[in-house]
Amino acid sequence: MDALKTIAAGSVKETTPEFSIGDTVRVSVNIREGERERIQMFEGTVIAKRGSGVAETFTVRRVAYGVGVERVFPIHSPNVKDVKVIRYGKVRRSKLYYLRDRVGKAAKVKEQIRK
Repeated sequence: MDALKTIAAGSVKETTPEFSIGDTVRVSVNIREGERERIQMFEGTVIAKRGSGVAETFTVRRVAYGVGVERVFPIHSPNVKDVKVIRYGKVRRSKLYYLRDRVGKAAKVKEQIRK
């Protein structure tokens, strides 16, 4: 078991992005298409965080052309280049799965004013 922990420790990023559930984030993802690489942005609301250590992931949801799109990103993946917080959300739940059933303004999360 200790061998697994030492291997996993090499994959963990030193600085992890600071964000929480309900925040609107812009995730920069490295996309490989054949031999070419490009960075794609995915902006949405963080609806879940799970796991710990190397296996820690977060789920981002957005509505594109009337269709809900969710992506799960590993925090320590080398393909996740950057996570920027656009808006801080004010929520009282650790998982925001109820947003899947809401449409339009009802699916919005209140903004938290930070000074």
